[in-house]
Amino acid sequence: MSATPSPQPPQPSQPPRPSEPSHPSQPTHPLRRARSPLAPVSTMLTRDERLRVDAAGEGLYETVHRESLDDVIRDLRERRASAVVLSVARCDLRDSAKMASVVREFPRVPAVALLTHVAPSTPQAVLSLGVSGVRTLVDVRRPEGWAELRSVIAASQASDVQRAALAQLTLDLAGIPPDGWRFFEALFTCGPRVSTVRQLARLMGVTPSTLMSRFFRAKLPAPKRYLAFARLVSAARLLENPGLSVAAVANHMDYSSPQSFGRHVRMWLSMTGAEFRRRYDGMGMFGRFREELVFPYVEIWRAFKPLGRGRGRREKG
Repeated sequence: MSATPSPQPPQPSQPPRPSEPSHPSQPTHPLRRARSPLAPVSTMLTRDERLRVDAAGEGLYETVHRESLDDVIRDLRERRASAVVLSVARCDLRDSAKMASVVREFPRVPAVALLTHVAPSTPQAVLSLGVSGVRTLVDVRRPEGWAELRSVIAASQASDVQRAALAQLTLDLAGIPPDGWRFFEALFTCGPRVSTVRQLARLMGVTPSTLMSRFFRAKLPAPKRYLAFARLVSAARLLENPGLSVAAVANHMDYSSPQSFGRHVRMWLSMTGAEFRRRYDGMGMFGRFREELVFPYVEIWRAFKPLGRGRGRREKG
């Protein structure tokens, strides 16, 4: 047993990490943490496909090429791969049961079927993958297919910070009414194409004017601000990837152009897109979300019902 260490003199307090502010009334403006390593993507591909998938993923993901589905499953269990890419040419009926097991046991990990050429066995292989639960087929015979593959994998990386955000909010906002929680779930699960309060309100089954007026009467920040900050959390997570340009992230997040994304950042954070990329990673931006939109209003949220009496159906107003 090791000896008990002698008492140490008090150490000066350390600044809080970006995602853990020390006090809600003292916002931190976190600098970006060291760049995280590229996410591993487990594959089962032909030799030629490996080279092309490697090239497509430069700066975005690290490929881990395997010879069998058993090896892919081992990667998922031991390496926590962020996605699985399978060649249609390498799959047959014998793999169907194992692939179904992968989809069932790892529902949060995207499984992507890659089509590089068509052979007589291709229709049956595609059908088998579909029956197994694989829902995404990327046809890279088309020039835009490789960009689509990058987009699919980038989206999976953005979703991990969204899950982490919701997990933290369950602690920050313990005890809030169900439809209040539904609002935060919608913010972080609605996807990049929900970019306006009108779209968000439609998703929640309430009119935009009703939603906005309820926030105003409760003295909460506007729902537009909550949505904008939630989208910036996802954008910051994507920008952690050195292989993704600001233009690529703007396109994925459904901004009309990189300039539109830059204007959005400047309006809400008073900084350029390049400065935003240097300053925030996904969890750092989520830390700012908590500081500005959660901590100061916890008591209000514990009584606030944005949908009205817990109902989610559409109302007039």
